[in-house]
Amino acid sequence: MTRTTVVQPSDPTLRPALQLALLFAAIKLVFHIASALWQQHIGYGYFRDEFYYLICGRHLAWGYVDQGPVVAVQARVAETLFGHSLVGIRLLSALGGAIRVALTGLICWALGGRRSAQALAMLLVLATPIYLGIDSFLSMNSWESAFWMPCILALILILRGSSPRLWWTVFGVSAGLGLLNKPSMTFFLIALALGLLLTPQRKILFTRYTAWGVALLVLIALPNLFWQMHHHWATLEFLHNGRVHGKNTRLAPLPFLANQIFVIGVLGAFVWIAGLVHLLRQRDRRWLGLTYCIFLAGMVAMGAKDYYVSPIYPYLFAAGGVAWQRRFAHRPRVQMDRTIAWPIFTVVIIVISAIFIPASNPVLRPATFLRYAHTLHLPNSDSENGKRAVLPQFYADRFGWQEEVDQITAAVRQLSPEDRAHAGIIADNYGEAGALDFLGHDLPPVVSGHNNYWLWGSHGVGGKVLIVISGDPPQHFQSLCREVQVVGNMNHPLAMPFEQHKKIYLLHDCQESQSPAQNWAKYKFYY
Repeated sequence: MTRTTVVQPSDPTLRPALQLALLFAAIKLVFHIASALWQQHIGYGYFRDEFYYLICGRHLAWGYVDQGPVVAVQARVAETLFGHSLVGIRLLSALGGAIRVALTGLICWALGGRRSAQALAMLLVLATPIYLGIDSFLSMNSWESAFWMPCILALILILRGSSPRLWWTVFGVSAGLGLLNKPSMTFFLIALALGLLLTPQRKILFTRYTAWGVALLVLIALPNLFWQMHHHWATLEFLHNGRVHGKNTRLAPLPFLANQIFVIGVLGAFVWIAGLVHLLRQRDRRWLGLTYCIFLAGMVAMGAKDYYVSPIYPYLFAAGGVAWQRRFAHRPRVQMDRTIAWPIFTVVIIVISAIFIPASNPVLRPATFLRYAHTLHLPNSDSENGKRAVLPQFYADRFGWQEEVDQITAAVRQLSPEDRAHAGIIADNYGEAGALDFLGHDLPPVVSGHNNYWLWGSHGVGGKVLIVISGDPPQHFQSLCREVQVVGNMNHPLAMPFEQHKKIYLLHDCQESQSPAQNWAKYKFYY
């Protein structure tokens, strides 16, 4: 009896799908590089959080009060490779966005989408307002989809019959890194598990390869769990404080749902909603639709920010591409599998996206942007409570930092050598502290009680000579210090309101109660 070995050919559609995905990813990457160069040219500086992440990158650890360790590694790599280059520091976040686009195309392919469906899905993800915003600066948010979507792709391919050992490994690594990137990965995984358990596809959860994937993700995330335990669950305390003190704007269910359309884009809703309906109607894909519904309901129930849902949308766009492909299957351009099968809709997407790019990406000078926003009647969609700035928070947090550093540097240079040896700088928050640490040169130790800065300690700063950034009036310090001198003001007109009308004080011989080294516990501010 003769035995023959039959070699299964690889899917011939994979290579063109991968090529198309890489093309759209390259477009995304080039856009953000050009955008960063232009922003620097027209006067936009570093974003507040970028300073903080960069300093976290200089203090690498398995965890931080308000974030996972991945963004700190990202910052460390960017600073090591590119120094203070604004474009270089933001390059890895742009890369995360490019990966999101490519994964959208590959998920569409895995769901049976041809080139026309893949191109439509990737074009909309590329043009999505929230993605254009979060991918334009150093952040952990730009990489969320890059960790979430491989989990979706892996499960789809496992259900299609691909190697469970390989794809559960991909799932475990991606999920583990996602947990190290941001805690929101936890809620996505819970929704994903529930979506599977509620459908016949639950069978893939009860195999030895599943156990391997879960063990892998736990192993990768375990160091962060140990860090949290060692630091008394700092992140839970941070989240608790934000909820109790009303840090974020809490939306009712209907406005939260309505904002999904605004944040993701009105044109995109015609595709991702079609994708959601398609998934819920397909017995073998219903678990994907349920995953979104469960996750969305969880975010609403927890009072999360509306953009916390944004990392999950790429696979809905992918499914939407498939839904459009089936709905318009009779059209010649779809039958011929043209990359642009819906030319009119494609042109509308590009034109409308170009018009609204300044609303999500600071490509207009401030004065021009204000006229633009007034003309289009753009709403102020800040996700945190507080007094409104002239510009949206996402733009306003890029102004005033160099002026702060310059004034404090000038004050330090006026100190005598003896005073300089005993001096310390107290910043009100991590933005002010991070700007001084990153942009300043040869300054005294900078301390702050805000989030991870508190964990980094007081650096032995006493009360003999202090430079303090504060919104308190001089009278507050006159009863505590022998000498009080105002040496600067933070009053950039475009900065956030809580960064305006602050004074920079030079204090001499303060009481022990003002010494960070003696009273560091009272400076703690997780918020």
